[in-house]
Amino acid sequence: MAETYIDYDAKVQDALREVVKTVLRETAADGLQGEHHFYVAFKTHAEGVDIPAHLVSRFPDEMTIVIQHKFWGLEVHDDYFEIGLSFNQKPEHLIIPFDAIVGFVDPSVQFALQFHDESDVADEAEGPLGAVGEGPFDESGQAQGEGAPAISTQDDAPKAADSDENTAADNIVTLDAFRRK
Repeated sequence: MAETYIDYDAKVQDALREVVKTVLRETAADGLQGEHHFYVAFKTHAEGVDIPAHLVSRFPDEMTIVIQHKFWGLEVHDDYFEIGLSFNQKPEHLIIPFDAIVGFVDPSVQFALQFHDESDVADEAEGPLGAVGEGPFDESGQAQGEGAPAISTQDDAPKAADSDENTAADNIVTLDAFRRK
């Protein structure tokens, strides 16, 4: 196999994070349009994450926030975004770096992106975005635990049932199809 000096995986990850950043910027400027809403999964201990301690203790590894009905103060910066959300009727301010995000879903259009965590040693066969069905999203690209509280983790989210139908998994971007085996 030829040696490469170009880290394509990192470049694709960066480009896809720009998609998330752009969508959040548009949402900050114009509000949520139509039925769009977002599930954003992130590592709670990633560098730059600033969330209340009670959330870190409840979700020590990863959590998913829902940006839908009640949020405020959404500000998108170059490297992070900040948002106000309510947890148990208590308003909280969160700061989430884009590098901490491991998943983004817009279930209204069955669109999903999964990102690998740089600190995890991933199986090379999984590809840079992880395998569909792992992490906070199921095989259809839906956030696991949908319909549950506004936050959930991989540990407490139910696993999805298998389906023979074409699902949103068709919209999940993976690079495995282009890799040489």
